[in-house]
Amino acid sequence: MSVSDVVDAQMVTLPQVPRWRTLLGSLAMARQPVQNLDRVLTQHGDTVRLYLGGLRPAVITRNPALAQHILQKNHRRYLKSDLTHGLIRYLGRGLLTNEGADWLRQRRLIQPGFHRQRLTALTRLMQDVVEQWSTELGRRVQAAPGGRLRVDIHEEMTRVAFDIIARAVFGTSMREPERNRLSDILTRIQAFYVRTVRQPYLRPWFAATGTFGRHDAFSRELRELIRGYIRQRQAVSPTAAPPDDLLQMLLDARYEDSQEPMSENQLLDEVNILLLAGHETSANALSWLFYLLARHPEAAARVRQERAAAGLAGRAPEFSELPQLPYSQQVVQETMRLYPPAWILDRVALEDDEFRGLRIPKGTLFSIYLYGLHRHPGLWPEPDAFRPERFAPAARPPIPAYAYLPFGGGPRLCVGSHFALTEIQLVLLEGLRWFNLTPTSAALPGTDPLITLRPKGPLWLDITTA
Repeated sequence: MSVSDVVDAQMVTLPQVPRWRTLLGSLAMARQPVQNLDRVLTQHGDTVRLYLGGLRPAVITRNPALAQHILQKNHRRYLKSDLTHGLIRYLGRGLLTNEGADWLRQRRLIQPGFHRQRLTALTRLMQDVVEQWSTELGRRVQAAPGGRLRVDIHEEMTRVAFDIIARAVFGTSMREPERNRLSDILTRIQAFYVRTVRQPYLRPWFAATGTFGRHDAFSRELRELIRGYIRQRQAVSPTAAPPDDLLQMLLDARYEDSQEPMSENQLLDEVNILLLAGHETSANALSWLFYLLARHPEAAARVRQERAAAGLAGRAPEFSELPQLPYSQQVVQETMRLYPPAWILDRVALEDDEFRGLRIPKGTLFSIYLYGLHRHPGLWPEPDAFRPERFAPAARPPIPAYAYLPFGGGPRLCVGSHFALTEIQLVLLEGLRWFNLTPTSAALPGTDPLITLRPKGPLWLDITTA
């Protein structure tokens, strides 16, 4: 009997974790959601009813067929839930948080900014940032005792990813104090918002103690910082040559129906989302990637060999040359399987629906557990092993549909997915061109599942020159 058959047999009447049990376990779930969700699904099956925070009924699933039904085949009957919409309070109504016709209108306006032609230009910008980083890191390594430098690779990659997205959006690097402040604000907002979702019974306490108000103030500070960059651009003389960056693209873009530009507030919302998604996805993926390569030097050696065989050992590849390096792409794919940046997705049923005999009433809340989907033992041989070759074109068994969703799926597939994959591959290649990486501990690092899947605490690596 196949995995899908087993899932189908369980679907008509789903197992359920009682409310009292989820309420008692809510603190453990809030602290270690990945470990606790894995335990629940291993015990009860791939799709389970439970209560978020012990209060709100929801269905958790790692069934790829159900994920495809919700995200693609029947997507018009499902929208993101208030679990995502609640971010509007802090980040605005951008592509991540918007819905319906308004979302589609914005998507059509923004999509051209990530087409292949623009990615070619943005690749050169990425190369400049990565070269600056590798040069600066090289100096630090040479100055370190014995030529061995210990770094928190997550801190390093956050800085690189922020510089890349800031240059891509604004055409210039952010000043370090601003970059650090913006990163701190986004981290604080994420951590607080996720806590309000996982422990909803604390909301009255947050309101009474002014915690909501403090995070509203963080949101206003974030918007004013970004507004300053937008107004600087708008103050540039109209006779000056316009920069080739995403902000200029957004300023120049016009809606098909009205030929009007975006309002300043809408522009702020979209830039907020670009900054959050644009740096978080790449920073986390790159951190886990270099950590995995430090633990698997044979994979790092193979990336270097592939690059040399393609005649690219002595320079950074152009955008058009990246497909010549398929193993490095497979390393990126396997990293994002093991540590998907978006580790869980939410959807709510807008109307009654049915899936393989399962009745889905209107209002049903789904949490599509991507981390569990990516490590499902029935879908992935040796699911916890780092095996980039599983993404080779002729690999067997083939990857099941909707078993791999690092950027979501269906019409709401992340608009910046190609940007992120290009960026990650370029940083990978430049990092291995100049440096060797060694883990500082045999212990596996913990995860910090906020909106994205971060390392829990510093992710230390020892770096020497290659």
